[in-house]
Amino acid sequence: MTQPSSLPPLTPQLCFSTTALRDFLRLSRSAVDDTINQNLNALETPAKAGFDPTSTARLGPRPLSHQIDAASCNAFKDKVLFPSWQVRSDLISYCSLVATSPDPDDPERALREAENEKNWERVIDERLDPYSARYFPREARTEQLAHVLRQEMGANLFRTVIRHYEDKQYKRGLKAAEQILKKNPKHGDTMSMKALILNAQGKTDEAFALAKDALTIDMKSYICWHVYGILYRANKNFDEAIKAYKFALKLEPDSHQIQRDLAVLQIQMRDYPGYIQSRLLMLKSRPQLRQNWTALAIAYHLDGNLQQAENILSTYEKSVTTTPLRTDLENSEALLYKNSIISETGDFERALEHLETDCKNCLDRLAVMELRARYLAQLGRKEDAAKAYRALLDRNAEHPDYYKGLIDALGIAADDEAALKAVYDEYAAKNPRCDAAKRLPLDFLSGDRFRTAAKAYLTLMFDKGVPSTFANLKHLYSDGFKKDTLPVLAEEYLKEHSGATDTGGQTNGDSSKGEGAALYFLAQHYNYYMSRDLSKATDFVEKAIKLDPKNVDFHMTKARIFKHQGEIAKAAEAMDHARSLDTKDRYINSKAAKYQLRNNENEKALATLGLFTRAETVGGPLADLTDMQCIWFLTEDGEAWQRRGNLGLALKRYHTVFNIFDIWQEDQFDFHSFSLRKGQIRAYVDLIRWEDRLREHPFYFRAALDAVNLYLSMHEKPQNGTNGVEGGHANGDDAAEKKKAAKKAKKEAQKAEREAAEKAAKQDPNKKSADGDEVKKKDDDPNGLKLAATADPLGDAMKFLWHLLQFSPKNIEGQIAGFEVFIRRSKYLLALRCLKAALAIDKDHPKIPEQASRLRKALDGAMSSLAPKVKEVIDSELASVPGA
Repeated sequence: MTQPSSLPPLTPQLCFSTTALRDFLRLSRSAVDDTINQNLNALETPAKAGFDPTSTARLGPRPLSHQIDAASCNAFKDKVLFPSWQVRSDLISYCSLVATSPDPDDPERALREAENEKNWERVIDERLDPYSARYFPREARTEQLAHVLRQEMGANLFRTVIRHYEDKQYKRGLKAAEQILKKNPKHGDTMSMKALILNAQGKTDEAFALAKDALTIDMKSYICWHVYGILYRANKNFDEAIKAYKFALKLEPDSHQIQRDLAVLQIQMRDYPGYIQSRLLMLKSRPQLRQNWTALAIAYHLDGNLQQAENILSTYEKSVTTTPLRTDLENSEALLYKNSIISETGDFERALEHLETDCKNCLDRLAVMELRARYLAQLGRKEDAAKAYRALLDRNAEHPDYYKGLIDALGIAADDEAALKAVYDEYAAKNPRCDAAKRLPLDFLSGDRFRTAAKAYLTLMFDKGVPSTFANLKHLYSDGFKKDTLPVLAEEYLKEHSGATDTGGQTNGDSSKGEGAALYFLAQHYNYYMSRDLSKATDFVEKAIKLDPKNVDFHMTKARIFKHQGEIAKAAEAMDHARSLDTKDRYINSKAAKYQLRNNENEKALATLGLFTRAETVGGPLADLTDMQCIWFLTEDGEAWQRRGNLGLALKRYHTVFNIFDIWQEDQFDFHSFSLRKGQIRAYVDLIRWEDRLREHPFYFRAALDAVNLYLSMHEKPQNGTNGVEGGHANGDDAAEKKKAAKKAKKEAQKAEREAAEKAAKQDPNKKSADGDEVKKKDDDPNGLKLAATADPLGDAMKFLWHLLQFSPKNIEGQIAGFEVFIRRSKYLLALRCLKAALAIDKDHPKIPEQASRLRKALDGAMSSLAPKVKEVIDSELASVPGA
């Protein structure tokens, strides 16, 4: 049981030592008030009368509450709780008398008087010095003591404010904060908490102003600095947030919450040295927690210090006195993580030894088996590696990497087709339903062996009616012989099975099997870009549709053929017909919407996708698709609006994609603590490394490149209007059509807003609403009019371009777009860098000579304004570029 707080000697020196006074009151509250539940639970002794065997004879509900012995409860109140409260009350009463009494022994009285006299003599001229009127008089120690006591008297109510904020009950939190500020208007901590609540309600500017006022009033409050950092973090100013957290830690070095917030920000910003220091301090303060040791090891690992990371994990393992349970997931993951660190050092012998000793009982058996097989192969222990890979194949015979590992371990040469085929045949015999063992040999077989194996595989797939047969084999088309052989085999199958049954070529009455599957394969074959013959593709798909008019896959292929013929309208119509054959399939619904977008039918595509979105979403299908982060739709929709000339909506979609990737970047915040708490360390490290390459994603590259090219066109052809629709240089019917499209889009947007408002108004007024719901920011530019009205399109393009050049440097389209932006901004060195990068990627690209000539021409007119060293660098680098 907790011991009661003892009253220290009551002297004025104790009261005037505000740090010691604060510490005593804080420790007294944390030791008694904050642990009342734990102390009451400790009073209960469940096994007082010994174990009763009959208590398990019947399954009964668990009692909702436990009765505590009245004598024990009264003893806790009389000996611990009330005496501790009395001690605090006596100390506060005594210090209140000291604060209101004269203080003739104040050591700073003379200093204050001198500062006041000096202030009277100061010359105030805000024109020369805007800060000359500022003067903060030094407080007497009695005033400082009174301030501390006022804070202490409102401590319970202040904790209520914090609890309401954490429970997202913002209105109640504001009400409690106002109660404190009514009694003590200059209570800095309460002002800070009020600012935090206001920020959660969307009042950012008001929150920052109030937080700055709180800091002005109480610069030495760690709560004020902590809240200030939280506000900056909420507004994505992470550098300033880190500064505020560090200042708060100087004032309160023992705060675990501030230290944790600082560490999370440092790993988010990839400040590994700072993260190491923060995690080291957290480990020293709480070494009993395993996650603190693991977090420090991760910090060293990500910083590149693998040896120190391994040492940290080993030190914790040596400090553990009890053997962990075999079901301990956190221990299992930590051991495998340590093994991955050892392997990253290149010491595979030691990694294998650690795996076979310390990790032999780890819960992730598949990871242990895969690592063991890989280590054995890398160490050259071929026989053991072959056994390890065979064990993996017995577990999963569909994994192609296991076959590759087994073949390497067996030492079979790449040109020994018979031996290679024997390995796959062995597992095909063991697992008759295994697809990989039958399909993978087609990659290396040639001649008659390939023809025999391919015929057997195609016959099996056609008989089963597997729709993905062509998708599984189209990678073979890089080999001319295989590309020519596969359609011949499919046509042979057709001749053998055409009209073979009473059901018109069907197998067991299913037209997607047998003849239908072969026709479908041949239609895809002749529609593929490496073997395209659209007339033949049309013939085969029409035959397949005649065989089964309601087959969705056949109609989808017909739509693709129309697309490759350039008939986008027919393709969209055919794909929508395919969708109508199966209205419960989300995939075909998305395909139909995509083709409608390619046909510039934005409104129709949105209505199609609306069949699968939530009907109650405020804002309609578009809002739901944005909330679900449907990037393919946003990109296609933006490109369609761009083709229609509505630049505002096009830019709006591209910026939405950009913001989604920002959200993914910020989603890391949820995992920095969660992954450590749950022990998912290897997955967490993989997440951090994936996030570092997030904007390499093709979806981001496509949307960003579209945005950059659109901004370039806006720079070349400025928009005269403010509606975001191209029309400044158009005339006649084209301009009228574009204006009509813009007007229609505006009406659609207004209609969506009205429907959303009506839906919100129809909500049940008696339904309880949580006052803590965070305010969702209203989009003040739903149609992208402000984006389209930009005065600096090239400056806005840089927002997208920097990520393109940083994360996709090997993509020549990004380098070409970068050159176009930099040459227009007169950034000649950057333009030259993009040109050199494009040359290194593809020296035969037709754009390179043309851009080199333009750069030379631009430099000839700007050489006089360049520095000599810049001229020298440009001349030497440009000399090796063809066309310059």
